[in-house]
Amino acid sequence: MTTMRETADLDAAVAALDVARSVTILCHVQPDADTIGSGLALALVLHRRGIPVQVSFAEPAELPVSIRSLPGVWHLVAPVEVRDKVDLLVAVDCGSAGRLGALADRLSGAATTMVIDHHRSNTRFGAINVVDPGAESTTSLVARLLDAWGVPIEPDVAHCLYAGLVTDTGSFRWVRPGTHELAERLLSTGIDGAKIARTLLDTHPFGWLPMLARVLGTARLVPEVRGGIGLVYAFVHRHDLDGVRSEEVESVIDIVRTTAEAGVAAVFKQSHAVPDRWTVSLRSRDTGVVVGDGVDVAEVATALGGGGHRFAAGYTAYGSPDDLVAELLAALG
Repeated sequence: MTTMRETADLDAAVAALDVARSVTILCHVQPDADTIGSGLALALVLHRRGIPVQVSFAEPAELPVSIRSLPGVWHLVAPVEVRDKVDLLVAVDCGSAGRLGALADRLSGAATTMVIDHHRSNTRFGAINVVDPGAESTTSLVARLLDAWGVPIEPDVAHCLYAGLVTDTGSFRWVRPGTHELAERLLSTGIDGAKIARTLLDTHPFGWLPMLARVLGTARLVPEVRGGIGLVYAFVHRHDLDGVRSEEVESVIDIVRTTAEAGVAAVFKQSHAVPDRWTVSLRSRDTGVVVGDGVDVAEVATALGGGGHRFAAGYTAYGSPDDLVAELLAALG
């Protein structure tokens, strides 16, 4: 059910899109299918309306291979090509300005700024904020915005929206009322949902297998965490990154989180350029006692300088592996 505030936010967003004469869409660093799918879906619509539009992200230098099949990738430009001045700047799937990385400086050059996001930790850093922490993906919010704008969702746009929906719901494992209805609506445009999901989630090069073997060899279980809920964690060291794409590294958490004895999973990923810097992915699940009673990892990540969703979050940490584990254990309590 859409609240009065959400309706007002959507109305303001539509009004801004209607009058914009140039638009920049920024995705978060280390982009996934939800941020890129959201950005490209909106860019495709704007392009059809004759509005100059750019889409970009600060890092890494190249788009993950699995996402390159999304329609509209030709709207992506390198960070150095992003305009300094623009009528409207839209940040998609970014909980804070910091998630824009080096491109955060473009906010000051925009006449109007808009944020479209579903992270509960969102700081509402835009002049217009279309933020719904209950939404299953940012692409679902873009679909809601397009409906409010009166724009039909054509197959290429549906492809982009479905990409974010299928990935952020974990192939529809984490859904809410209306999720399957949106999926059916997108699929009814004629897109191949199975192929999209396979490309994004189930296709890895052979090098992924030995990397996974090394990383899983570091896995440890701490069963007493949070009164017996348990923590399982693993490390991806920088030597594990050689010859492996970023999406392969990001997929490790989905393997680790399947541990039956742990309600919380963490994967520590070492920076190749800065050895003592690590990005940390957190996942949690219901304990099975009461629906929705799992550990709120967004709360844990926020306390450690990051953010995210109740059952999926992350943060950046510095130090030795022992320091990282001790810090996380202290945050979990």
